[in-house]
Amino acid sequence: MGLEIERKFLVKDGRYAEMADSSSVIRQAYISDRVNGTVRVRVKGARGYLTVKGANEGAVRHEWEYEVPLADAEEMAVKVAGGWSIDKTRYIVPWAGRVWEVDEFHGRHEGLVLAEVELPDAEAEVKLPPFVGEEVTGDPRYYNSVLAGTGRMQ
Repeated sequence: MGLEIERKFLVKDGRYAEMADSSSVIRQAYISDRVNGTVRVRVKGARGYLTVKGANEGAVRHEWEYEVPLADAEEMAVKVAGGWSIDKTRYIVPWAGRVWEVDEFHGRHEGLVLAEVELPDAEAEVKLPPFVGEEVTGDPRYYNSVLAGTGRMQ
């Protein structure tokens, strides 16, 4: 069983793009978006993934991720989830000994940019990069599973 421990923040400016080591396009669809857990299919580059996540407990939740054939991921998204519901570009930004993932959303969530950092434990200290704004860890409005089923954030 895996644990995901991460904090999430709104991004206040575009400096992350200049600081990034790399970027990739990600498409996601949700097979299940229940309160007690989600099942997500994702395509990142030429690879497919199936991910099961438990309910959030603050910054911590259980997570299991498996690589699946790309064709299977695309078929699950269309035939089981009803199509892709999240389209974003992910930037990988190293900062103060940690790796930040900055997601720039496209389509109906155009303009929304979120930064996440995974941590070894829930009490770990984090030095914030200059592009990071308000913390939204634990705010369900910013869960990808919620964004997948909603209109543009206010």
